[in-house]
Amino acid sequence: MAGKKRVLFVCIHNSARSQMAEAWFNELCSDDYIAGSAGIEPGTLNPLVVKVMQEAGVDISHKQTNAVMDYIRSGDLFSYVITVCDETSAERCPIFPGVTKRLHWSFPDPSTLEGTEEEKLVEIRKIRDTIKAKISEWVKELG
Repeated sequence: MAGKKRVLFVCIHNSARSQMAEAWFNELCSDDYIAGSAGIEPGTLNPLVVKVMQEAGVDISHKQTNAVMDYIRSGDLFSYVITVCDETSAERCPIFPGVTKRLHWSFPDPSTLEGTEEEKLVEIRKIRDTIKAKISEWVKELG
């Protein structure tokens, strides 16, 4: 990790969107960057998200949820902090020390989906693919 630019993806519970964004970024980005993820109110990893990521060839089953405040207390510095929740929730994200660019990308929250497990999986796959597309686009911009 020495010398790498750091990116932190943040959502409310660090159980779905930020975990997917972290995984896609680390999968698709060059060796110049490394990503992590955290939640404003960390919860537990969403098992349906784990499943759809495994379907796409990315295993996040070993991941733990992290708290944003733990990163701030540790003094970790980030080149980018990217909120991936709704605008209102993103406003709750604390200010990070150092020279940090803050971006906001809003994605639907898998924890709010209703229906059968299969209906939820269909929607989570759409969210997964949308996050991957956004990350791919941004990675190209970063060079």
